[in-house]
Amino acid sequence: MISPSISVLTICGIAEIPSHGPRSVSHVLSVIDPDRPELTEFSSFGEHHRTTLRFHDIIDPQAGLVMPERAHMESILDFGTSLTNDAEPGAQGHLLVHCHMGVSRSTAAMVTLMLQAREDANEEALFEELRAIRPQAWPNSVMIGMADDMLGRRGRLVEALRGHYAHQIKAQPELPKWMSSMGRGREVEMAR
Repeated sequence: MISPSISVLTICGIAEIPSHGPRSVSHVLSVIDPDRPELTEFSSFGEHHRTTLRFHDIIDPQAGLVMPERAHMESILDFGTSLTNDAEPGAQGHLLVHCHMGVSRSTAAMVTLMLQAREDANEEALFEELRAIRPQAWPNSVMIGMADDMLGRRGRLVEALRGHYAHQIKAQPELPKWMSSMGRGREVEMAR
């Protein structure tokens, strides 16, 4: 688990957020595009702690778009530290991590948080857990590369990501075409 006080992990896209309002979400990590207006989807939620990061879901620089940067990953790790530091004895928290579709930035952030909390975790097992939480997971490779470096994994997390991509392509054969159409062909090639 990410923190002793967090017992439920959820990944979703923006359209799914309202359905989680009744589920007593205690912590939210929002990863959204910089130009997106403030989200109103949390209006049905009770009291919760929320951190918002703003960058685009890209893996190569593009004019006018914000790449995932080391500072963003540091903020994700700071968020993870706060989950443990703010833990209340006996609390049963629910962490929701979301991005636009709940496929790439949010899944990369969740794997980062999981690995941060369990330094001895097996990287392949983390991606297996991720698929159980969010079957359509396709983590942003730039974010995973930075997490690998920042958490001292010496390439093991990136190598496990290759295996994850290969698994996802086999399980969902439409993914390579979709990801390539979004400028993510380099990630598809990582699986081969």
